[in-house]
Amino acid sequence: MIRFLQPWWLLAVLPVLALAAAYVWRQLHRRQYAMRFTNVDLLRTLAPKGLGWRRHAAATAFLLCLLVLATGLARPAIDTKEPLERATVMLAIDVSLSMQADDVAPNRLEAAQEAAKQFVGELPESYNLGLVSFAKSANVLVPPTKDRGAVTTAIDGLVLAEATATGEAVFTCLEAIRSVPADGAAGIPPARIVLLSDGYRTSGRSVEEAAAAAQAANVPVSTIAFGTDSGQVDIGGQLQRVPVDRMALSQLAETTQGYFYEAASVSELKQVYQDMGSSIGFRTEPREITQWYAGIALLLALCAGALSLLWSSRLI
Repeated sequence: MIRFLQPWWLLAVLPVLALAAAYVWRQLHRRQYAMRFTNVDLLRTLAPKGLGWRRHAAATAFLLCLLVLATGLARPAIDTKEPLERATVMLAIDVSLSMQADDVAPNRLEAAQEAAKQFVGELPESYNLGLVSFAKSANVLVPPTKDRGAVTTAIDGLVLAEATATGEAVFTCLEAIRSVPADGAAGIPPARIVLLSDGYRTSGRSVEEAAAAAQAANVPVSTIAFGTDSGQVDIGGQLQRVPVDRMALSQLAETTQGYFYEAASVSELKQVYQDMGSSIGFRTEPREITQWYAGIALLLALCAGALSLLWSSRLI
């Protein structure tokens, strides 16, 4: 269906219609004059024999050319369905104080940031990607988007805070996934959560509750453990041990059919999205076809000129 992006320009059609009306009136006036003209022999010398309807062909083509050009000013467009990839990956990165331990060079947080940025670089561009950081609570830093630059910038800007709300991170990711527009597709998009953490949950809902919610939503959670059992951090002037909670992280991944890693690499992280599949929705977008109108008008103008030269030996 054709619609017009700037319909007020259709007013330009009115002068063309007025010109067409004037031409018709003029031709009718000439016919009436010819009927009153009694010298038939002289009339035949003025009007070429047998020209008939052909003498109107050039004018008709020219008027149609003007009509198409006037309509083209309104920027005609047709609605087209553009496929929209909805598959989504949410990155959840632990920013608790334990992530400053240097048992993983240069420290846990910087190692996690580097692995996350490598993952961002490897993820197919058609996928949506979002970022959640969590400490005492979980916050969406970047909602699902195809803008990789925004995610990378947010990863570089991560700041440490107290406590660890692992379960809240999963719940927050699930909420972000549900926010992806349907765009004509049914249900939530196929999605994966990649959670990078080190320590034990100390705040918010339990990891078990989060695992059950992710399982119910059919969203696998892949977990990546950063650190060793000998990790230590200085908190408030006291040196504290911060071992990795491998049990909780591996159980979260197992329950949700995700993957568990102790040492992340780009090749391992690819497994997170290799089995994701896709969910194609459709977004209706107007596609302008003004060039078609310009082309048709040009053809009509050429026809008008050619017919005029052929049958009246004049260009117009």
